[in-house]
Amino acid sequence: MTALNLSVEDGIATITFDSPGESVNIISRSVKNEFIALFQRIESDEAIRAAVLISGKPDTFIAGADIEEFLEWKTAAQAESASREGHALLDRLEALRTPVVAAIHGACMGGGLEASLACAWRVATDHPKTVLALPEVQIGLCPGAGGTQRLPRTVGLQAALDMILTGKNIRARKALQTGLVHDIVHPSILRDIAIQRARELAAGTRKRNARSRPGGMKNLLLDENPLGRSVVFRKAREEVLRKTRGNYPAPLAALDAVAASYHGREHGFREEARLFGEMAMTPVCRELIFLFFATSALKKEGTPGAGNPGEISRLGILGAGFMGSGIASVAVQQGAMVRLKDADLARVGKGIAAVRDILRERLTRKQITRQELADQMSLLGGTIDYSGFDGVDLVIEAVFEDLAVKHAVVREVEEVLPGHAILATNTSTIPIARIAEASRRPERVLGMHFFSPVHRMPLLEVIPTPRTRPEVVATAVAWGRAIGKTVIVVNDAPGFYVNRILAPYLNEAGALLDAGASIEAIDDAMERFGFPVGPLTLLDEVGLDIAAKSGAILHQAFGERMAPSQAMRAVVNAGRTGRKGKLGFYKYDAEGKKGAVDGSIYALLSNPTRSPFTVDEIQQRCALALVNEAARTLEEGIVRSARDGDIGAVFGIGFPPFRGGPFRWIDASGLSRVIDALEDLSARFAPRFTPCDLLVSMARRGERFYPTEGKPESDDRT
Repeated sequence: MTALNLSVEDGIATITFDSPGESVNIISRSVKNEFIALFQRIESDEAIRAAVLISGKPDTFIAGADIEEFLEWKTAAQAESASREGHALLDRLEALRTPVVAAIHGACMGGGLEASLACAWRVATDHPKTVLALPEVQIGLCPGAGGTQRLPRTVGLQAALDMILTGKNIRARKALQTGLVHDIVHPSILRDIAIQRARELAAGTRKRNARSRPGGMKNLLLDENPLGRSVVFRKAREEVLRKTRGNYPAPLAALDAVAASYHGREHGFREEARLFGEMAMTPVCRELIFLFFATSALKKEGTPGAGNPGEISRLGILGAGFMGSGIASVAVQQGAMVRLKDADLARVGKGIAAVRDILRERLTRKQITRQELADQMSLLGGTIDYSGFDGVDLVIEAVFEDLAVKHAVVREVEEVLPGHAILATNTSTIPIARIAEASRRPERVLGMHFFSPVHRMPLLEVIPTPRTRPEVVATAVAWGRAIGKTVIVVNDAPGFYVNRILAPYLNEAGALLDAGASIEAIDDAMERFGFPVGPLTLLDEVGLDIAAKSGAILHQAFGERMAPSQAMRAVVNAGRTGRKGKLGFYKYDAEGKKGAVDGSIYALLSNPTRSPFTVDEIQQRCALALVNEAARTLEEGIVRSARDGDIGAVFGIGFPPFRGGPFRWIDASGLSRVIDALEDLSARFAPRFTPCDLLVSMARRGERFYPTEGKPESDDRT
């Protein structure tokens, strides 16, 4: 055995799962074979009375199944067979003569949690890194190793559905409250307590997998009563459809698998395997798994130019507004000392309060302790001058989006910066080289474009100029990854990559308004396409004034194909700013909560009459405007690869993950069909839809952005 190590003391076996050469434990085919051999050995040794399963990794129990093996499946039957193998393995674990205690520290995910549910007892550490989840729906699957069957019996129907249908992480204390684990302990005594529980189970003083879930009569009415269950399932289905718009089949399949568990054990497990097999062959699963591997590969890659990254332990931030305070909040969470500067103390105080609010939200969610909140806030200091900036490693400028203002702060801060410090700008549209013109050390200047809100949005664009040194780029990328961001490196140009492709999408929504489409119809169509919010809601969220300023920069850079709509100009000229001003395309209450469309906005437009537009036309015009510009950025070398472009679009602007990204969507749609649609639209709306040269040349040569993926073989069992 290589991944599993067995030691026995006083009749208690300790199974240490520690895959050699891997950062986490995953359940691969070879590991399954090791478990089978281990079970045989334990069963044959009468001296072993109980066992403990524990991880040898510092912060992970079991991260789940080996997803790379999923790519080998060509039919639903193959995936179903793999699910049945998982069932057999965990049934064997559950039925062992010797009770097994799962000693959980760190991430216990997917197949790891399903294995734990088959154990006789579960002890978890009360530690921020200990989380339990069934995240299969996030890659387009339903749990396939018994999770839909064992979890409801363990924690009750409602708690199980909440985990299975969302894939959310559950922390140790919540797991204890729901009965998902039996004990929580300090990490230092995990092994000792797990061994103690194993002895008690062996002696019969504790009952195997004793159910401790709360709820009493409520759970009885729901779980044991067919009428109560039907209400829960109906409401859960309605909520899934509301959130997914029917674009993600896996949560519905998981719901059916859970429902099957109440019609007999064999039927439930058989349905879980069948549904798992079906989901594994869906295009949605294929695209979500692509994104999983693409982001994993991106995080492991070196940076362009092969520079060696430096350390970032002290950070200066210029501008204590929404973006500056957001950057400060993620920096202090990673242990960096932060100096936050703005023009007056009131703004600095407001920025510090904003950081505290973000950390308090994490405290409320039990993601940090009160002591950790206090420790992180102690790393943050404020100033109205440049005191303390002489010792920083990195300065991030997050001031007003105006070139003259940015030039002024660059000149000022460089008077005090140490020679090794990096100067980054958080501009969203202004070319970095233009900002670097004011620097005496342009080789240490680059862009670090965060997305709003910083503490929630996963993407970071790092933008070097031709003069930026490789080690500066490497340092920015390494630090971005250290604060938990998915980082793409893009070349310097107005709007970079993400905002560049977003602009024509938003402009087309405005053009549809000009043509008479209603606000509701435009937003609803793009939400049906898969965006988290419609384009006009997004404009309200970003701020209409900010969007107008960015749009003007892009219009100046790229000409008429980036011209803002008349509707956008009219709304901005009327003084509407969106949610922050409580009035935009929608109405907002005093707390900024979105209400109904503000119908009076139509009177501001040159065409106040509304006309019906089909969902297909709205989706086609907005989506094609975006993907055509994405292809143009690849053609110009702004984005390094189709993969980076897909990751940037999904994590930066919410391009539908189940479509894989703009380039994956073009491949799936068929390049010739995309060209035909663009040419038809270009004949009506030139120059907005003129197909970019790259798409035309690729279509002529019959090329794709990604290698052709073998289609699943036909399944005979129809």
